[in-house]
Amino acid sequence: SAQAFEDRGSPAPRPPSQSPRLGAPSPAPMAVRVQFESSSEVGVFARLTNAYCLVALGGSENFYSVFEAELAKHIPVIPTSIGGTRIAGRVTVGNRHGLLVPSIATDQEIQHLRNGLPDGVKVQKVEERLSALGNCIVCNDYVALVHTDLDKETEEVIADTLKVDVFRATIAQNVLVGSYAVLTNQGGLVHARTPMADMEELSQLIQVPLVAGTVNRGSDLIGAGVVANDWAAFCGMDTTATEIGVVENIFKLENTGASMQSALIDTLM
Repeated sequence: SAQAFEDRGSPAPRPPSQSPRLGAPSPAPMAVRVQFESSSEVGVFARLTNAYCLVALGGSENFYSVFEAELAKHIPVIPTSIGGTRIAGRVTVGNRHGLLVPSIATDQEIQHLRNGLPDGVKVQKVEERLSALGNCIVCNDYVALVHTDLDKETEEVIADTLKVDVFRATIAQNVLVGSYAVLTNQGGLVHARTPMADMEELSQLIQVPLVAGTVNRGSDLIGAGVVANDWAAFCGMDTTATEIGVVENIFKLENTGASMQSALIDTLM
């Protein structure tokens, strides 16, 4: 059964201009721990952007309700399967402009997504051999890093649908950029053993600060352990207080002092 509890320091006040929806009050930024059944790989079962959140069908009601409690006032939280599977986070990729689904997605699922998503979000099916799109692509609202072997056509579809600049890249010599990085418009978390030179180069390329780190008590699979947007993040239940401090820091979910202080207190307790 899923459990969830929150780790909050004193949240930083947000200027109204950064509110996810006009007129909606800004949510208090934070990182929340959650698990899907007994798995801490939340990024496998959920896909979070600034405009919507997809969560896996099935599993326990609790997983969905954690996301709903934090997000539903601001963005739709849509339970869905993709090609009959529950790994929605690994086979889809998206941002506030669009959502890419793999060729295994059924017409019924695509219609369900279109019905639930905000009007401005375009859903596009991608005929790509590397069908775990979430493992092969990582993006925010402005740039995407993609697997070096992705088809040229797919690259064009990404640029058109998500309205991003597309760069072929590796992270710590690994082509699965979506597995080893999470990006928002605020910052990015990458594989713990990413060389400093690579991080600087990538940071220049995508124009957001990057930090190397782990989730779920030392896991390098950042994409599987965390989902984040510009004002919220969800990490696996195994994530330590120190790791949460790093997540909240890089994604600017909290003022630094409070975050590291709560992390230290949590660690000492």
